[in-house]
Amino acid sequence: MSTACIGKREYFPNIQKIQYEGPQSKNPLAFHHYDENRKIRGKSMKEHLRFSVAYWHTFGDTGEDPFGNQTKYFPWEKSPDVMTAAKDRLDAAFEFMTKLGVPFYCFHDRDLAPEGRDVQESEERLEELVDLAAEKQKESGIHLLWGTANLFSHPRYMNGAASNPDFLVVAHAAAQVKAALDATHKLGGKNYVFWGGREGYSSLLNTDMKRELDHLAVFFKAAVQYGRAIGFDGTFLIEPKPMEPSKHQYDFDTATVVAFLRTYGLDTDFKINIENNHATLANHTFAHELQVAADADLLGSVDANQGDPQNGWDTDEFLHDIYQAIRAMLVILPYGGLGNGGLNFDARTRRNSTDLEDSFIGHIQSMDTFARALYIADRILTESDYLNLKKARYSTFDQGHGAEYEKNKLSLQNLRDIAADLGEPALKSGKQELYERLINQYL
Repeated sequence: MSTACIGKREYFPNIQKIQYEGPQSKNPLAFHHYDENRKIRGKSMKEHLRFSVAYWHTFGDTGEDPFGNQTKYFPWEKSPDVMTAAKDRLDAAFEFMTKLGVPFYCFHDRDLAPEGRDVQESEERLEELVDLAAEKQKESGIHLLWGTANLFSHPRYMNGAASNPDFLVVAHAAAQVKAALDATHKLGGKNYVFWGGREGYSSLLNTDMKRELDHLAVFFKAAVQYGRAIGFDGTFLIEPKPMEPSKHQYDFDTATVVAFLRTYGLDTDFKINIENNHATLANHTFAHELQVAADADLLGSVDANQGDPQNGWDTDEFLHDIYQAIRAMLVILPYGGLGNGGLNFDARTRRNSTDLEDSFIGHIQSMDTFARALYIADRILTESDYLNLKKARYSTFDQGHGAEYEKNKLSLQNLRDIAADLGEPALKSGKQELYERLINQYL
């Protein structure tokens, strides 16, 4: 590991480069299942999973919540000068990511550089940190998976950003997106994400929903036009979320986003970034949201985490549920993988996990969970009868009247006559327990 990558000081001096030690190891600071060079379907685990560290949670989450103050005190946050602290944070981030061995990271503009007094100072600060990040990327070999703009924290965005009823707020949001797109492109980012943190409403009484959606589409089109003009050829992503902070957000779930993209002709430039915890809040499963995106051919990337079923908010836990991970991989593998996307750990340690090593442990166990899920899902798909069983459920549509129906060759009258002629259909088991057994069989 390059000392230049570590920076002027080590922030994690007691942590060595994380190694693969196999499933028999009891070392919490080692990989037990994630062997980045192990080949599955002709690609390494590293190429399949494309792990990414989320800059905001890993290096900025202090444990503060609506009910309590800060519990985590990071050594890179000690300087009273905000730009010095930002540079220290950058050093710590690349030390962490290099020791962890991930190929990618993601950031919001305000994660990387603090907001200035006005648009110009904010841009200058971001440009300075981007130049330093470019050097770090070159030294470490770590790449940017995606960038985005924080359009939800500043008070000006209390009524939304791109959907705000005040045009001047929309203009400020556009200035941020322009700068964030410039930063993403300069750093070689493969994607640019929109998460509409406050693009929604709390009451229809004061909301012209149609006009706000129209404005949102205009904003996205302007971003695409600018991105292509500067040479950004990556994927634009929208990340669905049903609520929190807005009561009802315009990117409620994947199906809603698919409809929005197609309604406004944005589906050629945009794909969807699925977050597991957001699926939970929308009363969907992780696999459901992935499948909806895959079926629309709009599956772009994943924010890998999980929620707590006893909590009604975005807890952003590191995913450790092997069943959720396997079911996700049973969608992602047949889809052909995530392309430009990856598995970004939009996850944070718990408020009472206050040791620096806890973040390493959280990432390691989640990387192991996905690696194990990748291997198990591949075995289910290649060694079991899973795909044939699933296909057989729809076999009556493969020939005869069923095949005619799929080709839209039967009228409603035709269908009525077939039902009358053939009589009551026999009950056919869905065999749900058999499918569920397959996962346990290959665990």
